Parts: sequence; structure tokens; C-alpha cells
Amino acid sequence: MTIQMDTWENRLLRLAYAPQENWAGTRETALADPPALNRAYTHSEEITKEHSATFHLASALLPEEQRQAIRALYAFCRVSDDLVDKPQGQGASATTEVARFERWRQRSLSNNPREEELVASAWADTRARFNIPRQYAEQLLDGVASDLTVKRYATFPDLANYCYGVASTVGLMSMHIVGFKDDSAIPYAVKLGVALQLTNILRDVAEDWENGRLYLPLEELAAFGLSEADIAAQTNDGRWKAFMAFQIERARRLYAEAMPGLVLLERRGRVAVAAAAELYCAILDDIEAHDYDVFSRRAYISNRQKVVRIPGIWWRAMAGKY
Repeated sequence: MTIQMDTWENRLLRLAYAPQENWAGTRETALADPPALNRAYTHSEEITKEHSATFHLASALLPEEQRQAIRALYAFCRVSDDLVDKPQGQGASATTEVARFERWRQRSLSNNPREEELVASAWADTRARFNIPRQYAEQLLDGVASDLTVKRYATFPDLANYCYGVASTVGLMSMHIVGFKDDSAIPYAVKLGVALQLTNILRDVAEDWENGRLYLPLEELAAFGLSEADIAAQTNDGRWKAFMAFQIERARRLYAEAMPGLVLLERRGRVAVAAAAELYCAILDDIEAHDYDVFSRRAYISNRQKVVRIPGIWWRAMAGKY
């Protein structure tokens, strides 16, 4: 099985293979206090349920140990995101926010976090149990931290690098939890991560703009005759619709190129990954169905629509029909 990679993808592959190579033969020690770990994993499950119905549903399709671990990974990502998306207050300086994030970096990467650090404890135990290369977590933290200083992306390759940091790394860590055949699965995880994050970006244009961020590639906006002023004005004319159609086609192509990699995962993990991918991809359908208007409403898939899709997702994942 082979996969064709463009220039920006080759750059991301170098980032993705390095942690595997650097981690070879390394193992951390799992934490040993069952009651404390139970509290830590329960807290991570609560965070997942509160913040992502889609991820909570997809992870429910895993066996218990893997389900706990995936939710610990989600909680680690959620807390990291919240530290940059929810500043301490209007008086907090950029230096203060960076320092706060660096303190979380140290705690979340610790092998023996304090017992009261529930998310860090569940995440430390998960890393050790599933031998997750620490560098993937470091890459994710680097990507998330960039939101404190980087507010615009000039080109799609620049944006893809960000998508790798905040999303592809999650897929690469998830592979260690659900199990995978060999490193040939890595390019597929990289592409899926970019597709998932691009979907988030297209859905959240208005929210990100309100927070002072614009993730849409400026070069591509200009190619469609659009500018930041059009985003501020919530323009939904022919130019915007053509731009969004272009981005949605790109995201769907990335999903299509990533999904055949499911056969490289352990069978029990395929359905969960397929569910996350298909349910997120369906957000693109909702954007189209509402005439590319991501300004006055947030695209979503209802819980009923999610549940109805699960049997078909299960069959495609198990039969390798991607």
C-alpha cells in the first residue's frame, strides 16, 4: 500500500517519523495508585463528554482500557487548548499567558504528576501504558502554544504545518492506543489530522475571527478576490462560496486519501477512528446545505444523525470499504 505525498506533506512526514525513531526502545513507568488513577480517568471522561459529543460517542466504541486512554488524551488536548483560548483575564499580558502555558507543559509531560493534577495523571499513565512517544505530545503543545503568538497564515503549507501540530499529532498518539500494524500507517494519520483540523477551521471562521484569529490562508483568500474586510463583514457572496467550495473539496480529498489507512489499525480501533472521521466530514455537508454560511450559524451534526450513521460506519470500517 502506498500513498502519494506533496511537498507540504513531505515536510509533515519528517515531523511525524522523527518521534517514532527517537523513541525506539524507550518506555515510561505506569502510575501505580488505582484509586487515584480511577479519579483521574473519570475526570477525563467527564471533560470529553462535556466538550465533544462526537469524540465521546466515537470513543465509546473502544474497549474499556483504550476508551479511558483516548479520553485521557482528549482531556490533555482540551486543557491545553483552553489555556490559549480562555485567557486569565483582560489584564493578563502575553508574557503571563506564555508562562502559564509553560507551567502546564511541564506538568503535563511529567512522569509523576501530583495526585491532584487529574488530567496530567491520567495522561502520564496513558503515555506509559501505550508507549506513546513523548515528542508527539511536545509537538502538540508547540502547535497549541503558537495560537498565543500567530494569528494569521499566509499559505496553505503554513496552515498545514499548524494542522499537523494540533491535530495530526492527536491521530499519531491515538494510533498507539488503538494499535497499528507498522509505520506505514503514519502518512494516513497525518492526512486525517489535517482534514479534521481543516474541517474545524471552516466551521469556526466566525468564532475564530471574534477571538482575533484567521486561519484561512491569506494567499488563497486573495486568489478568490477576498480580504480580511470580507471576513469582518461576514460576506457570503459568490466569491466566498467559491472559496469555501474549494476548501471543502480539499478537505474531502484528504479524508478520502486518509481512510484507506484504517486497515493498518487493529480491528477493534478502526470503528472509533472511522466514526470520528465520518462524523466530522459530515460537518462539511452541513456547511454546503446552508449555502456556505458559517457566519450566522455553526455547522453541526445532530446526535440523532450521528447515531443513525454508526451501523454503516461500523460495516465500512470492518469490511475495509474505504
